[in-house]
Amino acid sequence: MDLRTALKQGAKLLEDGGIASPRLTAEVLLLHATGKDRSYFLAHPESELTELSWIHYGRYLHQRLKRMPTQYITKKQEFWGREFRVEPGVLIPRPETEHLIETVLAECPAAKRIVDVGVGSGAIAVTLALELNTAVVATDISADALQIARSNVEAYKAAVSLIHCDLASAIADQSMELLVSNPPYVPELDRSGIEPEVKDWEPMQALFAGADGLAIYPRLFADARRILQPGGMFMAEIGIHQMEAVSIMLAAGWTGVHFVNDLAGIPRLAVATRS
Repeated sequence: MDLRTALKQGAKLLEDGGIASPRLTAEVLLLHATGKDRSYFLAHPESELTELSWIHYGRYLHQRLKRMPTQYITKKQEFWGREFRVEPGVLIPRPETEHLIETVLAECPAAKRIVDVGVGSGAIAVTLALELNTAVVATDISADALQIARSNVEAYKAAVSLIHCDLASAIADQSMELLVSNPPYVPELDRSGIEPEVKDWEPMQALFAGADGLAIYPRLFADARRILQPGGMFMAEIGIHQMEAVSIMLAAGWTGVHFVNDLAGIPRLAVATRS
């Protein structure tokens, strides 16, 4: 079977299975199975698949039909122009999280003592270490996440130190200039409405935070106040409709509280300075 026919059949299979963007997904999986890039496919659609490539392609299509995210099948996701390894033990980095990177670069580009709480794949920590040319400390309660983050740290030779702990519990008092975090903030009440690719595959402890999605923030803010130097900055992602509640939590002990919208105009990032 040639590449053109394999792509057509794969796209039809995914379409019949109710998978979004079936042709694009089939193309990504086919290229992953063959080890070819898109330019090769466009130039040589008549090339025959090897038996091994066909077996891999069939397995990938089957996994996607079971609603496994494409990124977990290919084990990679782009973030800030770099490719990161991802597996089911970590959240898949989202494009909207790049707003956190943009905000750090705009508001505190000189920060040197930085901690990323809830490192996951390491996308945020590695990106900041490379973009700011500085060392970053990163924590996570999940040993699996730390293992995946370590593979990305090593791949980019980034100056990131990884610590296994709950939130920032292992970080010394007033030792940091900047704390960044993409914590769990999805309400448990929303679980039934979340697509299977997320609720059935991504790590639950990195997604859900109590009935209203706000359970982590009081502890995260308390840790941030403890470890940040006076004048140190805090930046964390928040969920939809959480700005008002987060504002109230930051009313005491913080100054310069403001929120950064995503491209859809939704408040996505809470920013504050330790008073």
